[in-house]
Amino acid sequence: MLRLILACLLLLAAPARAQQCREALALGLDVSGSVDDGEYALQLQGLARALDHPEVREALFALPQAPVRLMVYEWSGPQDQRVLAPWAAIDGPEALAAFRARLLAARRQPMEPSTAIGPALAFGAAELDSQGACWRRVLDLSGDGRHNTGPHPGQVAMGAVTVNGLVIGQAAQAAELSAYFRAYVLRGPDAFTETALGFADFEEAMARKLLRELQVLPVAGTPSVPRAGLQQR
Repeated sequence: MLRLILACLLLLAAPARAQQCREALALGLDVSGSVDDGEYALQLQGLARALDHPEVREALFALPQAPVRLMVYEWSGPQDQRVLAPWAAIDGPEALAAFRARLLAARRQPMEPSTAIGPALAFGAAELDSQGACWRRVLDLSGDGRHNTGPHPGQVAMGAVTVNGLVIGQAAQAAELSAYFRAYVLRGPDAFTETALGFADFEEAMARKLLRELQVLPVAGTPSVPRAGLQQR
């Protein structure tokens, strides 16, 4: 509650141009060849449902005067990135419902099957550059494998963008991929990885991740502690 009060005071004191958006959050979903059609559907449905979790909705609507802006894209090969839901200000239930409907209406299209994390980062960074008025810019990149083509992710400059990861895999595979993401994908002092133990766990993992990413920021700019309603991994 104290953090929310401090954030509201900051909102009242900020110039009008800074009130438009408290956070720009881009979500990039891995649709490379290792993701079959069933897993593809689990990602989209899982993200749409995670956005509708009660605590996630509460976080999204916490400051309606400075709403969160969301966009979702999918990625695979170096030239294969596709926007599924363009930037939208989530300033109330109707906006959230429309955004979720876009995700649920999306259908898979043919893409090159390799895993180009570097170009996926660059695409997300370019999208977030268009949201410079937001107080904070975050890229949420999901993946079930290592980069294997195109510019290496460690070579991609992200500027002031924070990059978090959601790794998908079982036990040892997930631990190894998390270490890889921490070494080459994550950006920013508060960056973190979340783990989905298979695509069936994607919804719950994404909900946990969104809660951490959407917490209202206090004046000092440090993210608040996530709520305890969804168990951390």
